[in-house]
Amino acid sequence: METKHEVCSALTPRRNSLRKSCADIVREARQSLRVQSTHRPFTPRDGPRRLFGANSVRGDHGSRPPSAFSLHARNFDADSRPGSGTRLSPLNHKPKFPDSSNAEDPLKDFPKSPIEPVEARKGLAWSQTRLLKSASLASLLPSEACTDEKLNPGPEPKRLSAEQLCSPDLSTVRRGHLKASQRRTPSRSSKNIKPDVDSGVRPTESGTEQKTELGHGNGSTCPDEEDPESLVWNNVILPLLQELESIAAGSSEGSVDRLCDLCDRLHGTLADADMLSRRCKKRSGILRTLFHLVDRESAQLNLHIAKLCLALCVSGNNLLNICKLVFQISRSESNDILFEKISIIDSLLSVLKYEDVSVSGEALLYCVGALKFLSGNITILRILLAKNCIEVAQKLLQKLCIVSDCDMTLAGNILVQLTATLRNLADHPDSRTLFVSFYVIPTLCLVLGRYCEDKDICTNISRIFSKLSSYSECCLALAQTPNCYSLILDLLSKHHQKQDLVVRLLFTLGNLTAKSEEPRQELFQCNDCMPTLLRLYNSYQRRNVSSSTDVQKEAPSPREPAATAAAALTDDVLVKLVRVLANMCIHPAVGPSLAANTTCIQLLMETLELRCVEESEDLMVNVAAAINNLSFYQEENSEIRRNQLTIAKLMSKLLLSSSMDAMLEATRVYGNLSLHKDVRDLAMQNKVHKFVVTLLDSKRAEMCFSACGVLTNLALDPPNRVCLTLEGASAKLVDCLRDFGPADWQLAGQACQALWNLIGHGSDTLLHAEERERLLEILTVYSDKEEALKWTQNEEEQDFYRACWESEFLPVAQKLIKVLHSVEVTA
Repeated sequence: METKHEVCSALTPRRNSLRKSCADIVREARQSLRVQSTHRPFTPRDGPRRLFGANSVRGDHGSRPPSAFSLHARNFDADSRPGSGTRLSPLNHKPKFPDSSNAEDPLKDFPKSPIEPVEARKGLAWSQTRLLKSASLASLLPSEACTDEKLNPGPEPKRLSAEQLCSPDLSTVRRGHLKASQRRTPSRSSKNIKPDVDSGVRPTESGTEQKTELGHGNGSTCPDEEDPESLVWNNVILPLLQELESIAAGSSEGSVDRLCDLCDRLHGTLADADMLSRRCKKRSGILRTLFHLVDRESAQLNLHIAKLCLALCVSGNNLLNICKLVFQISRSESNDILFEKISIIDSLLSVLKYEDVSVSGEALLYCVGALKFLSGNITILRILLAKNCIEVAQKLLQKLCIVSDCDMTLAGNILVQLTATLRNLADHPDSRTLFVSFYVIPTLCLVLGRYCEDKDICTNISRIFSKLSSYSECCLALAQTPNCYSLILDLLSKHHQKQDLVVRLLFTLGNLTAKSEEPRQELFQCNDCMPTLLRLYNSYQRRNVSSSTDVQKEAPSPREPAATAAAALTDDVLVKLVRVLANMCIHPAVGPSLAANTTCIQLLMETLELRCVEESEDLMVNVAAAINNLSFYQEENSEIRRNQLTIAKLMSKLLLSSSMDAMLEATRVYGNLSLHKDVRDLAMQNKVHKFVVTLLDSKRAEMCFSACGVLTNLALDPPNRVCLTLEGASAKLVDCLRDFGPADWQLAGQACQALWNLIGHGSDTLLHAEERERLLEILTVYSDKEEALKWTQNEEEQDFYRACWESEFLPVAQKLIKVLHSVEVTA
């Protein structure tokens, strides 16, 4: 009985099998071609933490931003007022410079704390903190009203004690707060500038601040002339700043922890008083003190400083230097623990979220660079995911896609860091749904379209795609992105020499074409799809062949490690490319065209001829799998059919190898090619049948199934039946039926087909009496429906197994039983 044998993968149960006839189910299983899988390209671990790695096309030249630099207090701007964005005309004002004797004491111009003893200052700070947490800032005003107010050039005004601050008359406080707020100056740009009696400072036309002293004629302070911010400043913040300066002036190593603690207290106080961001009038004084601490060169302290400075919304040069400071700290892996303990991640993400690329581009560069380093730490990576880093990154990607041409270089540098960060985030399982829900994948395609010439950006995105496309939801999101196939093909054409980029893009295409039929056809129908893929195939095949030939000419000794590594990388490109071809040709509208493509088939055959399984096992296995899929199409113009004898000879190399995967693929190819008599004759002449019979001893169902298919076709020719029987084919087929039948009715049916072709045409005498009895007993048991189907416990699989049993096994088994009974009657 002649049967057409097409190789297919292990059968998969179908949920909707009840809606189709048994024959339809089996026919689908028989005609479905195998999808090829392969491992993801190896991603080497990054070297030393730098903005741009050793393989960056930007090189080590001076045009790219540096990764190493020094930062000192002098690099910061002492007065960090936010810029208005408008350049003002200079005013006709001659500022009075402070006395040179005060230069060494930057805090000398600050108002002095009214309580000098340390104990009283601590008590006051404690009382003030309690007030901040228990009442509004308005309640910090004293309860006594001032009957008159005038400038008092006399001695330092007296301040209220802690006890007075702790028990204010709330009604008087509200009246005092209202009076104070009514007296605030309208604007710094006003020509008639009046003294600011609330804060105790007077803005001048030049924008500098000069101290004034407020009080009564008897020297007492008018309490309702100080607003809440001034009270917090004088009674809490200023003492903290003075203590910071005092400790910083010492050289004790243990002082760093104390300085960090003071920075935390300062941050907490400002937050409780709602004086963070740019809401604090004396913000520049705080920043001056913090900038001076940078020279301590302590990573822990500098991170506290950076956190507080970012909370105060520094801008311009100071924002750049703070981002550089964070970047500098993050370059050392030993400092990762500091980022875990000091909650600065929110502040860094805020920089990404709100800063303008055209204004703060360099600061963004170093900020994202720091996040790139930190995302390599699994603990911090989880923090970044929890802080919604992926959404923030997507928004920044969008902004970088629409920058002006003059900002493209800087934006490109930022994108290198940002895409590397996303590459690290893509490793975590929890990130995949976020990449989909925040539309990161389509946005990355937009980036590729805008920055298609930038090899660093393209390589990073190709790494992201190679990771994400291995998962169904991400693969679907990429497949649904308009023009993604033409975009990838364009990149393959532009950067065909950049191997690490090419291999990942091909791996991504292989994943896309492995999932469903539509991507296979969409890719094939893209302009220049096949020319691009075949040019790559030819280029990398030539590259590897040349290196192999050169090595062989020099010496017969084993290859040098570098040459072996280069050949392996080239092979990996070819493996991914051949996998795309194998998956693409599964589509019924694509397969015949590929099978008829002379260049494609010639390249596949050339690979089999020039390579050996020992050195290029993955490549040889994938090429054989591609040829197997293509050999399914037997049209008249098929190049596989035209070259089937040559291909059959090449498959012998794989059969004789020590690789079980190579043997399996070669056997599958023979299963399709042996439908033709000239191939069967060649197989018998070259003793291929002996190897195939031996494969029946395999414990792998796939191997036995493929071997049964080849034997089914070889037994079509009467002269071959005696040779096969002498090799023990019939006995091994009975063993195969006994061992695999109940678990795989499709395999059992194929074994019965081979037995029928051997003994069902009057050749039953080739089977010994004992073998006939054993076969009859097995077939009788397996033909009982209740007995046969009891082996299947999974309810979802029962319908499928029943279909295979009814259509694949039972008809041929019944014919065999009839033949065997007739032999017994005759005997």
